[in-house]
Amino acid sequence: MKQKIEQIATKDLSFDYQNPRIAEFGITTKTTEQEIIQILWNVMGVEEIVLSIRASGFFEHEPLLAVKEDGRLIIIEGNRRLAAVKCILNREIADYIGINKNQLSVSPEIKDSLEYLPVILVEERKDAWKFIGFKHINGPAKWGSYAKAQYISQIKNEYDIPLEEIASQIGDTHKTVQKLYQGLQVIEQAEQLGKFNRTDISANRLYFSHLYTGLTYEGFKDYLGIKDISEDTKNPVPEDKWDHLEELLTWLFGSRKKEVDAVILSQNPDLRRLDAVIRNKEATYALRDGVPLIQAYELSQPKNETFEQSLLEAKRALQKAQSFQTEGFDGKDVAMLKLAATVAKMADELYDTMEKKWKSLQDNGSTKKRLFSEE
Repeated sequence: MKQKIEQIATKDLSFDYQNPRIAEFGITTKTTEQEIIQILWNVMGVEEIVLSIRASGFFEHEPLLAVKEDGRLIIIEGNRRLAAVKCILNREIADYIGINKNQLSVSPEIKDSLEYLPVILVEERKDAWKFIGFKHINGPAKWGSYAKAQYISQIKNEYDIPLEEIASQIGDTHKTVQKLYQGLQVIEQAEQLGKFNRTDISANRLYFSHLYTGLTYEGFKDYLGIKDISEDTKNPVPEDKWDHLEELLTWLFGSRKKEVDAVILSQNPDLRRLDAVIRNKEATYALRDGVPLIQAYELSQPKNETFEQSLLEAKRALQKAQSFQTEGFDGKDVAMLKLAATVAKMADELYDTMEKKWKSLQDNGSTKKRLFSEE
C-alpha cells in the first residue's frame, strides 16, 4: 500500500457510499452528505471524536485512506473522523442533526488546522483491504457483524481472494470470516428469491449476529439444509428449504408487512431456544401458529424437565409471595385471599396426583397423607 501522506483540503474529501458500516442503514448514491453525517453522529460515536479533536487536534499520525473514483476523492478508511471534522468546520450542520452548536466549538487554531487533513491515496480499494480488514474485522477498531460481513464479501467477490486467505491475513483463527460470509450469502439469497427484505424488518436495524451465530447451531443448519455445504457457497440454501428460509428470517428479524415481530428479544438465550424449537416438529408448528417462543421452547423439551422447571418456578414465586405477605396483605382484601385459596387448592390437587402415582410404584402401601411435607 502506498505510504505517502498528503495534505488534502477537507472540502474535497467525500464519504464512502460503499462503507460497510453505513451500508446497513440503506445508504445510496442519492443519500446527502448531511444524512450520512447524521447517521454517523447518532449511531457511531462521532461526538467522541469531536471531543478528542477539541482537546488535542487531529492526530496527524493517523491519516485517512482515500481512493479516486469518478473524479472524487472517496475516504475508504476514516469516515467517522471526516464526519467530525466536517461538523466542526460547518457548525450549521448542528441544526440538521439536532445538537447544540456549542458541542462543535473548537479553538481558532484547531479549526484552521482542519482545513487540510492527512490522507494516503491508494490506486484502488484492493490495495488497502489487508489494513482495513485487520483493523475492523479482527483488530482494535472492530465493526459490527453486518459491516464485517459486507466487507468480507467485497474482498472475496470483487477482489477474488479466498476466505482462507482473508482469514489468514487478518489473523482470524476462529473461522469468523467464513461464518460472516455464509450469513450474508443466506441473506442475499433470500432477498434475490423475494423471501426477505432487510428494509421490512421490525427493528430499526438488522441484528445480523442473530443469523450468523444461529448458523453455527445444528438446528439452524438442518432447517435450512446447509449442514454439509461449504461456507463460501453462494446461494447455499437448497430449493426444498426456501420456505424454511423465509420463515426463519421472519422469526429472527420480524416483518412490518406481515405484522410479525421478531421472536428473538435477546440473543442469549432466545437463539438457543429457537434452535431447540426448529429441531422439534410440535414446537415448530406451535411457533408458526403464533405461540410465544418460550412456550414453543417448552414444547420442545422433555416433559419431565419442563414439569420440574415449572415446580421450581412455582416454589420461587411462592417464596417471593411469602417474603412480602406482611406488607402485601393487610387482612382486608378478600379477592387476594381467594386467590391464595385457589393457589392452595391447585397445589393440593397437584400433590395428591403426584403422590398417588408415587404410591402406585411403591411396595409399602403407606397411607400417610403427606409422605414428604417439605424440602
